[in-house]
Amino acid sequence: MRYFHIFAAAGACLFLAISSSGLKADDPFNDFESFHKQLSPAVSARLQATTKHYRQIEPSLYYLAATYSAHIKKMSDDQQVVTLVKLAQFIDKQRTSAATHIVIGKDINIIGLLDPDRGLDPREITAIAQMYNASPTIFKKNSSEKTLSDVADDFLTTVSLAANKKQPTTIIVLGHGLPNEIQSYSIPCDRLADALLPQLDKSLTVDLGHLVLICDDCYSADFSINLAKLLEKKCQARSLKLNSMPVMIAGTNRDRVGHADFGEKFVPHFWKDVIELYYIRRPRQSTITLRDFFENVDNMMYGYGRVPKVDADGTVTYKLVNPELCQDPVVFVPLNEDDRSQLRNILGLPANEPLIGIFDIG
Repeated sequence: MRYFHIFAAAGACLFLAISSSGLKADDPFNDFESFHKQLSPAVSARLQATTKHYRQIEPSLYYLAATYSAHIKKMSDDQQVVTLVKLAQFIDKQRTSAATHIVIGKDINIIGLLDPDRGLDPREITAIAQMYNASPTIFKKNSSEKTLSDVADDFLTTVSLAANKKQPTTIIVLGHGLPNEIQSYSIPCDRLADALLPQLDKSLTVDLGHLVLICDDCYSADFSINLAKLLEKKCQARSLKLNSMPVMIAGTNRDRVGHADFGEKFVPHFWKDVIELYYIRRPRQSTITLRDFFENVDNMMYGYGRVPKVDADGTVTYKLVNPELCQDPVVFVPLNEDDRSQLRNILGLPANEPLIGIFDIG
């Protein structure tokens, strides 16, 4: 089946991903495994973080460090560790600030876009939305009355209205994905960016902080980053000031495919775990927040492709058994100007150094 073959396509676990030609194989900023072995022990020791917590922020720290490795490599070995500790603390600060942001709850509008293939039913979203007193609107091609293009147009029109109305809205996309496209409905990143921005430049500022975008499909972290870059580029071209990006939740990390289980129901792993934690299990809480995603859902997702081991002290570690199944979801949050200034100071960047407006907090 098409969905299965796309989700089973070759994809590397974070331990094996992101290598750049021309760099030494043991360069700690070249790949996650080298970073994990060479730098993480010293960083985690100075942070005094629990194993579980450091595991949740370590990929974010790696990607941040790899992005600015040219600056960090100029530092002494000890200063590199000091800088990485400060970056880890900055990540923790953003996690704390964003923790209570409501994703699903009362007075939250939910817009869902479901792949037209079998198994994905609107109730996969409507049931959990209604349980938390949210208002769902679901788009899915399930008849011959509308084409895929018709459904895509209807979805984008609703997204555009939500972006302009400023009411808290969570957009959930379940299906096929590519780094630059919602593949299920052939919606390029560019079209979604246009839908999120004002159609008429009546105001010189754009604030999308009331939106949360959840993508549970292949390459969703790449899609989120590409969408953020396009939003910035389009705002600059139209002389608009982008005050805030949306919050973005990606079911898969960089360069990673997603996976789904097959049976009576067909639901991708990430969203299946959200349903398990916050719809099936009891007692239910009153809202679902960002903390629930970057802590509990992330922790449950860590078990795909890995098996737990418990040592004599009761410490739980994991053994990698199938890198292809690792998805390692990501939450991206917007940064304000003060946050960007602090990040530049930690990294030793010039005051005018451009920084992308979303930030990976794990």
